Amino acid sequence: MRAKETILIIDDEPKILEAVKSYFNMNGYDVLCAADGLEGINLFAQNAVSLILLDLLLPGICGEDFCKKVRLESDIPIIMLTAKADEASIVNGLNIGADDYVTKPFSLKQLLARAQALLRRYGGVKTGTCLSYKNLTVDTEKRLASLGGESLPLTRDEFNILALLISRQTKIFTRNEILETVKGDNFDGFDRAVDSHIKRLRARLGDDPKAPAYIETVYGIGYRMADE
Repeated sequence: MRAKETILIIDDEPKILEAVKSYFNMNGYDVLCAADGLEGINLFAQNAVSLILLDLLLPGICGEDFCKKVRLESDIPIIMLTAKADEASIVNGLNIGADDYVTKPFSLKQLLARAQALLRRYGGVKTGTCLSYKNLTVDTEKRLASLGGESLPLTRDEFNILALLISRQTKIFTRNEILETVKGDNFDGFDRAVDSHIKRLRARLGDDPKAPAYIETVYGIGYRMADE
């Protein structure tokens, strides 16, 4: 029998804390609850947490600052719980290190499914020089990529983008994040250049953008590896 995974939820709405705790407990998870960012930081430091559900509008330490602090020391999956449904707020949350987002009000069933997908895929990500996803392999040291054992002829930028996406398969990477990784902080480019790189990369992978097996578009935000 597998050990229970622990979920940390940080939200200042008691009804949300209780509802999420009960639902995740019922589905086999241990849940820690915090009503503000400072309490969340303390619980995170004192416990082995597998995933964080993070409200952005928090008293004390706001959700954005909490996320930045956690990212200094951990790649633990983080799902934003946000009433800020505008694109700019969501993009900002993803830029500072969140892996996914759920807008309020939300379905507990959908939240659980997103959390389980993150836990499943996060646990399967391999660290080091060789990264893999389905039948796709990327060797970051030798800078070689292969699909089903066949070498992929990628340009430098295509390889860097693929390596970035596959390194954290659950994360939605914004176009700005991809540009900074591929070109560096001083690159004076525009985010639609990323779309052109993705289009060519998909062609090399034989990936259908309407039903992607490898690279999924998150409309208005960016890209991530497609759900299995």
